[in-house]
Amino acid sequence: MSFETRPLTAKPRTGAGKGFARRTRAAGLVPAVVYGPHLEKPINIAVDAKETKAAIQTPKKLNTVLGLNLEGKQITVLLKEFQLDPVSKELLHVDFIDVRENEQVKVKVPLILTGKPEGVTNGGILSQIRREVEVWALPAAIPEKIEADVTALKIGGSLHINEVKLPSGVKVKTAVNFTIAVVTAPEVEKVAEPVAAAPGAAAPGAPAAADAKAGEAKPGDAKAAAAAPAKDAKAAPAKK
Repeated sequence: MSFETRPLTAKPRTGAGKGFARRTRAAGLVPAVVYGPHLEKPINIAVDAKETKAAIQTPKKLNTVLGLNLEGKQITVLLKEFQLDPVSKELLHVDFIDVRENEQVKVKVPLILTGKPEGVTNGGILSQIRREVEVWALPAAIPEKIEADVTALKIGGSLHINEVKLPSGVKVKTAVNFTIAVVTAPEVEKVAEPVAAAPGAAAPGAPAAADAKAGEAKPGDAKAAAAAPAKDAKAAPAKK
């Protein structure tokens, strides 16, 4: 397997601090550092911002293997982390990790679902749980992406990482067989049922009954009853 790198010129950096960093950026350079298990100590460098962005404009993006040319010495690296200005989006700082041709490195690779699930054909909904996966691979074997076929998924079915066919030389080191995608049943919209009226109750909007039921008081009945004397009441005897 050939081991190709994208060239990137680097300069040694001796200064530090915010003032030095501002002057470095004003010159079109970005403060950077190279670290790794094979280095005695991190190497402070400066790289051209535009060249750095151009160097990773490949299908592998951040997983592009770079060849840093530092004063005639080439260091093979991967761009591990970077900081951007929140407003201008310009590079503020870059971290590179030193890699070796015959040693696997840990990187994150985009995860792409392929095929139309059987469950989706039957009305289900496909949900992708993971959009990238962390893998181990030799620098030259780092894939652009990992594809996962979901054609056989039925409603209620799910796909896990252990079921995905990985490219040659690529491994996933995890004790958890995590879920990548699921197909769920569509939500059924519930229609509110009309509330049944209680026995004897008038239906909403129905006119009132012509005659009130016996025993039901009408407006004004109480006053009339209080004013009228009782039919069978006897006259009270006069006091002597």
